[in-house]
Amino acid sequence: MKKYILLTVFISGMTTLASELTASRLIGNVFGTSNLVWASIIGLILIYLTVGYSLGGKWADQDPTPKALYRTLAWGAFTLGLVPYIASPVLKFAANAAELLNVGVLIGAFAAVLILFSVPITLLGTISPFAIRLSMDDASRAGNISGNIYAISTLGSFIGTFVPVLLTIPTIGTRNTFLLFSLTLLSVALIGLWKFASQRDALRYIWMPLILVIIAVVTAGQSLKNNLGQIYETESQYNYVQVIQSNGYTLLRLNDGQGIHSIYHPNTMQYGGPWEQFLVGYYFNENAKTSDVKRIAIVGSAAGTAARLATAVYGEIPIDGFELDPAIVEVGKKYFDMNMDNFNITIGDGRWNLEQSPYQYEIIAVDAYRPPYIPPHMTTLEFFSICASHLTESGVLTINVGSVPGDRRLIDGLATTMASIFPSVHIMDIPGTLNTMIFATKQTTTKENFVVNLAALLQDSSANPLLTNAMQSTSANLKDGYTTTEIFTDDRAPIEWIVNDMVIRFVVGGNVESLQ
Repeated sequence: MKKYILLTVFISGMTTLASELTASRLIGNVFGTSNLVWASIIGLILIYLTVGYSLGGKWADQDPTPKALYRTLAWGAFTLGLVPYIASPVLKFAANAAELLNVGVLIGAFAAVLILFSVPITLLGTISPFAIRLSMDDASRAGNISGNIYAISTLGSFIGTFVPVLLTIPTIGTRNTFLLFSLTLLSVALIGLWKFASQRDALRYIWMPLILVIIAVVTAGQSLKNNLGQIYETESQYNYVQVIQSNGYTLLRLNDGQGIHSIYHPNTMQYGGPWEQFLVGYYFNENAKTSDVKRIAIVGSAAGTAARLATAVYGEIPIDGFELDPAIVEVGKKYFDMNMDNFNITIGDGRWNLEQSPYQYEIIAVDAYRPPYIPPHMTTLEFFSICASHLTESGVLTINVGSVPGDRRLIDGLATTMASIFPSVHIMDIPGTLNTMIFATKQTTTKENFVVNLAALLQDSSANPLLTNAMQSTSANLKDGYTTTEIFTDDRAPIEWIVNDMVIRFVVGGNVESLQ
């Protein structure tokens, strides 16, 4: 029995951590995957486990039998398997609220989904105390026995950390991941009842896996979000990916669905967003010409909108794209015409792959700064030093930063950090959006250079309107400067603090409608 109890503890520990990580995806598909969401999930899971540990000790003392252990485990496994299906209507309701930015409904739905985990996680928390009580045959070995059980449980948790993220969620999805772990744990419980209680006790709970399988079959193929115009959705290792068609435009949305990460239309490239503004930074250089741009890098290339526009303006020069999520690249090729021969995609972390690049670039575009998803390691002095080392002498770094009205702390911090490396920094806000572009040049440059270059292009009948329109918007919306702040470094970059405070203040202030 002792060996089987250790197996039980291992599977229970694996399922608990797998549930926590899968919960983040279940909730993140609607509410996003910011560190605020993560903190809420982890915090409440720990509370549920704490309650479970306490109850498990009491129950084990009251009824120290394998029957009590595996009966509790069966109910924990069964209720865990029900979570995604009970949560589904709540999440769909929340997804609709997210489209309308109804904050009250979103908060209520978020709390409701988290509460759903209280029963299964609490029950799973009772297993280790139960296992220790049943394994305790010699008080002199109490420390050794409890240590081994917690070690086995932790080892299971280690496995449960990686299996959902690397294997099951990308291949079978979130709901089926819950189902798989639930059925695995339920099998352990039923076998335990069969072996150490009675066949009758095991058969008494046989309806549990049958109910879960029936629900899974009935709900198979249902979309998480039924947004108007949705033509595709998938779950990757990193994101919930959604493709929507609206008024002839194809849009890429991720996770909570706020913000358009890529856009495509077969008959136009005038999108009025940050993608056009990545084209113009080089023209802060004196006497800049389109033919001067020989190679471009895009960090956070998504489904290729910026690369497609750059190809239209600068010709089929080599463009190196760095994108973390391979699922987004596949979506780009299928739905966003990301099939340019000059566009070379590298899958992986943008900072690492840019640092490893053997090339020098006239333009480096970074499109990875949208609150609350801002990678701190791409906001620091060290990262911008890497960018500078891969720019030619006339090269320009351009970043797209999301912000909220009235709060420019993130913009100011990034500009201050970039200015510690680059001699000139220019800032413009894109009209009608919450996007700000920051241009940093390897040479000393001026707004006057930009204006002169724009005037020359407007006199050139061969100039691409995509470029001239974007430059006119940039010229009209340039800011006079920024407030100097601390320099962000790899050792200290308080991005999460700034962004979380910024977003919370914005939402609490009742300005959510402006996020659209």
